[in-house]
Amino acid sequence: RTPGGAAGQYGTFDLGDIFGSTGSGGRLGDLLGGMFGGGGGRTTTQARPRRGADVETEASLTFSDAIEGATVTLRLTDEGPCKVCRGTGAKAGTVPKVCPTCEGTGQSSRDLGSFAFSEPCTTCRGRGLVVDDPCATCGGSGRAMSARTIQARIPAGVADGQRIKLKGKGAPGERGGPPGDLYVRVHVSGHPVFGRSGHNLTVTVPVTFTEAALGAEIKVPSHRGMPVNLRIPPGTPNGRTFRVRGKGVRRSDATQGDLLVKVDVQVPTELTDDARAALEKFRDATTGADPRDELLRKGRT
Repeated sequence: RTPGGAAGQYGTFDLGDIFGSTGSGGRLGDLLGGMFGGGGGRTTTQARPRRGADVETEASLTFSDAIEGATVTLRLTDEGPCKVCRGTGAKAGTVPKVCPTCEGTGQSSRDLGSFAFSEPCTTCRGRGLVVDDPCATCGGSGRAMSARTIQARIPAGVADGQRIKLKGKGAPGERGGPPGDLYVRVHVSGHPVFGRSGHNLTVTVPVTFTEAALGAEIKVPSHRGMPVNLRIPPGTPNGRTFRVRGKGVRRSDATQGDLLVKVDVQVPTELTDDARAALEKFRDATTGADPRDELLRKGRT
């Protein structure tokens, strides 16, 4: 079974279904037993444990919880043993009987002439048991939908839309079979300051025109930590990105991503008389070739 629907056009192929891992239905041994004298097409093995179904759900995390990891409460509705009949499928006061068709194996053999195929028994639907007086809650299947609440640990560094597998947290198994797995689709909210690019955090920091032109040492925010100092070299253009090592998202190998700081050069909207005079003096001192000459020339070709 592919968790949460189909994982692709062709689903998932499990070699355990051929070679006999716990929880699969047909077995290569059953097939060969039918081919080479398996007692008239009927096996004598006991009803096998059945693995529980995989379950898929969703969880919403804050930006910070996704980076640092969090324990979330999940309410699940899935199929498990019926609580009324305790998984037997029989009405209270009665007990199920061994299926007379498959003799409790849950498998029947279909004769194809020179050999036979083993398949789930149609009488008991693979359970190996039949009930004369079925449970009113589960209709004799021994399985019913029920709600449960679990605490799940979401690891640090998950991204929006990521699918997390929690082994053994799915639906309970049948006849002693193992539980299925739980798949959690994570939705992460945004942050007012930081963005994210893989394991790197991103932030845009405003700087003044003079800081960009003359160079400066500025403070930039770090996620849930003290601000870090960043040296802006003289002549820094608008939009340039600087890298602060080790201030990003923790990876699975315990290393840290980086903080990517993008510079946004601020142009003043209001000027004092002194500031205007200083800028005009700066303009006169830096008069040279028009920086748009090359652009205009290429535009004419």
